[in-house]
Amino acid sequence: MEFSEPKGIYLQIADQIRERVLDGDWRAGERIPSIRELAVELGVNPNTVTKSYQRLMERGIISSRRGLGYFVSDDAREQALREMKAEFLRDEVPKIVRTMQLLGIGPDELAAHLDPCADSSDETGEDTP
Repeated sequence: MEFSEPKGIYLQIADQIRERVLDGDWRAGERIPSIRELAVELGVNPNTVTKSYQRLMERGIISSRRGLGYFVSDDAREQALREMKAEFLRDEVPKIVRTMQLLGIGPDELAAHLDPCADSSDETGEDTP
């Protein structure tokens, strides 16, 4: 993992864990690496991972079972999706809209690039070989 963003390392680790949950790499009820295991894997101080885990426990994405370790919560996927959508809409969409305004990109032009069929269609809307 590259730690180059202005965002704190513990937040980047928490984001990575949420992405693993959303991707289905870590499923509800599944045990996740211990603090020490993840710290070694990422090459960070265990205190940093502890802070990440605490943040995720406060949000109900992971839970701790005394003597057993840390586990993905039952509704972790839904919670992570809810949080990440809200963060994207709050933090990223305004940047995208501002850049579109600066470049003179309208909604139709953007939609043409988002449409998966747009790449295989010519200007008449017919598929190209």
